[in-house]
Amino acid sequence: MYDYCIIGGGIVGLAVAMALQERSPGVSIVLLEKERELARHQTGHNSGVIHAGIYYAPGSLKAKLCREGAEATKQFCTENGIPFETCGKLLVATNEAEMQRMDALEERARQNRIEYTRLSRPQLRSDEPNIAGLGALLVHATGIVDYSAVCRAMAGRIEARSGEIRCGVEVTAILEQDQSVRIESASHRIEARKLIVCAGLQSDRIALMAGLRIDHRIVPFRGEYYLLPASKAGVTQRLIYPIPDPDLPFLGIHLTRTIDGGMTVGPNAVLGFAREGYPKGSFALADVWTMAAFPGFWKMAARNWRSAISEFANSASRSRYLKECRKYCPSLTLDDLTALQVGIRAQAVMADGSLVHDFLFKQTERMLHVCNAPSPAATSAIPIGRMIVDRLLQGGPSATKPSETFHGTHA
Repeated sequence: MYDYCIIGGGIVGLAVAMALQERSPGVSIVLLEKERELARHQTGHNSGVIHAGIYYAPGSLKAKLCREGAEATKQFCTENGIPFETCGKLLVATNEAEMQRMDALEERARQNRIEYTRLSRPQLRSDEPNIAGLGALLVHATGIVDYSAVCRAMAGRIEARSGEIRCGVEVTAILEQDQSVRIESASHRIEARKLIVCAGLQSDRIALMAGLRIDHRIVPFRGEYYLLPASKAGVTQRLIYPIPDPDLPFLGIHLTRTIDGGMTVGPNAVLGFAREGYPKGSFALADVWTMAAFPGFWKMAARNWRSAISEFANSASRSRYLKECRKYCPSLTLDDLTALQVGIRAQAVMADGSLVHDFLFKQTERMLHVCNAPSPAATSAIPIGRMIVDRLLQGGPSATKPSETFHGTHA
């Protein structure tokens, strides 16, 4: 009998385990991960950015957690000897409409207490000679790190405090009982007083396996990156992002330095046909069937078909992809787009077709399921873990309300 079982060996699951040990030293914890290694999916395939939180509504939970998370991530890296760099990020406006949207972002930065500098066109040209734009916001606190290395250090800390981590254990059954939760796999049967599920791309399936009624499904979106050649790795000293379009659900293609000295360009956001299929053309019948059988998917598709066609076209044509990049980095050529890399985002979609952009939890007396942990979950993981533990230790729903869905919106 364990005090806590955690399903999911990504950065959020590991952060929950650390938070439990901080709050209740000596508790018995077992963390289960179905892959042979930790951080094999969203955590290990993201862009490695430590975000500052400029995009998020002032006073929102995402803004608060992002600010706290950036500081906590950098502190954790310092304590554990993990390389990171606070290189800053430039949000570049390339036309008048984007200049107007940049004004709104500047006001948001002020309200979120984020340090920034506004650059005019000549200042941008002087600061980043290879970047073209009418102006930009320089967000000083943005950084880069290898989140897989962060996860390895987290695992080391958890195990040093007597926590157990078991990889290669795929959960096949969950049964909530009066005094405990039983978790089964092909080779394990575990009892725990509380269960926390941080399963990312499989979070909806684990919730259904546990007998919960949910109003959403996970829809995978592929984010395709290209690695630039070594000759272009120094094309910019900072991260270069477009001014986001509020009518589109994702940020758009950007230039990202990596902590190992590389430079990537991307990602796009293409509907995926396999939740865990990274090679181009991946197709998993079970994943496609789950989408096709969910009415919310078709409602979402009806609302976003124009952007979907554009993203598919960018995926199919490197020339179109390059055109997006050249808006702010005109020196790039087709030959620079090499070595395609892919991440897959677990996008929660509600039955009405709306995309979930905030936290979504499902809680019972003995279980807490993280159904959606939105970007930037990697940056915010340490305070997210503490928030989840706070919620868990407050107790589950009342006896007259056996389960509860709650959204995280405001701090």
